[in-house]
Amino acid sequence: MDPFSLLLIVAAAAAFYFLIIRPNKQRQQQQRQMIASIQPGAEVMTTAGIYGTVAVVTEDELSLEISPGVYIRILPAAVSRVVQPVEAEEPDTADED
Repeated sequence: MDPFSLLLIVAAAAAFYFLIIRPNKQRQQQQRQMIASIQPGAEVMTTAGIYGTVAVVTEDELSLEISPGVYIRILPAAVSRVVQPVEAEEPDTADED
């Protein structure tokens, strides 16, 4: 095997690692950190698209309040993201004459 072919194989393996494997590991680490930081009162979205407020956090499951008085139990891995509350803008009170 000539050195150029060997160099090409090593370069392809390095590109595969830096473009696919490493970013995927970073996303998985961020997901684990996000799940570990979920506290009661946080608003989350599940992988199924259900929005709810976290009521109870245990090691094995979360309890989400999806409507007043309606709770569902989900696995922590089913949380897609934590939703940041949107602050309502105050209407402009300036007079337009």
